[in-house]
Order: sequence, then C-alpha cells, then structure tokens
Amino acid sequence: MKKFALIAAVLFAVATLASAQMDMPKDKSKRPSPPASAECKFSSGKTIKMDYSSPRAKGRKIFGAASEKALVPFDEIWRTGANEATTFVADTNLTVGDKAVAAGSYTIFTIPKAESWTFVISKKTGEWGTDYAGEKEDLVRVPMKVSKTAAPVENFTIAFDQAGGQCTLRMEWENTRASVEIVGK
Repeated sequence: MKKFALIAAVLFAVATLASAQMDMPKDKSKRPSPPASAECKFSSGKTIKMDYSSPRAKGRKIFGAASEKALVPFDEIWRTGANEATTFVADTNLTVGDKAVAAGSYTIFTIPKAESWTFVISKKTGEWGTDYAGEKEDLVRVPMKVSKTAAPVENFTIAFDQAGGQCTLRMEWENTRASVEIVGK
C-alpha cells in the first residue's frame, strides 16, 4: 500500500509539473528577459537583423572576473543575451570588422574582456542559449571595440547605427559598450 501511495504521489507531482509547463505563457514578452530585435537597412535596401532576448541587470554585477561573481565572466564565451540563442540574419554579403561573411542565418556569441571583446559568428543555428558548438562551427571571430556608456544600462541592448553602406553594431549593458563595423555589399 505504501508503494502505491508513493507511486501515486510521484505521478501526481509529474502531472502537475507537466501541466504547469504547458500553461506557461506563450507570449515571450512576459518573460523576465523579453525578446528584442535590431535591424540595419543599408542604402541598397539589403538588411541585417538580429533577434535576441534582453536580460535585466537587476543590481547584479554583469561583466567582470569570475572571482567577482560576475554574471558574464571575462574571457569566457557568452551567448550574448538570454533564452534562445541570438540570431544574425543578413540578406547580403557583408564585411564584419575585416572578415567576409556571406549572406545567411547565423548564431552570435561574444567573448567579453575588460579592454576588448570578440564577436563570434557561428554557422550552427537553432541552439537554446548556452549551447555553443565550439570553434569548429565558428564562421568568423572579429575584435570589437569597448568603451564606457554615458550612464548605466539596465536592459541588455543590441542596436545598429547606420550610415550609407555601413552599420555599426553596438551592444550595451551595465556600463559597457562593445561595437564593430559592418559593411554591406
């Protein structure tokens, strides 16, 4: 009888958890790190679009040494956002930094450091967040410039500054801005 009661309790718990998962809001805007996007339209009409999830700082230390318990430790691959992996879709060939990138769909990662970042464009797509496939799947790695923001940035933000045939991709969070130049062809 005790075994039956234990099995019944476990099945009830599993059913309750499964039901709760199915009742999760399908509206991604209700997530703690809601979806966001950034787009740059070149003078040719071609575009780059990035879809990402925008986590909030919430008083946490964001970038820094692992010993500082930073959310994003220096010198480690970062999924560059939250939830699903950040996508990078271009309908034209590009030069990112000094590297050629063919039109297509990619996943973005970064490697933050105090004085510089590395922008990683991965050929593997469809990952959930932290599933970095490794360097063998990297299309390119490009250095990013790093500077301080004028004021603290609560919401992780990806944006483009467009000028003619060039876009500056910038990422901002906490007190850090990382940027890289992108030229459309």
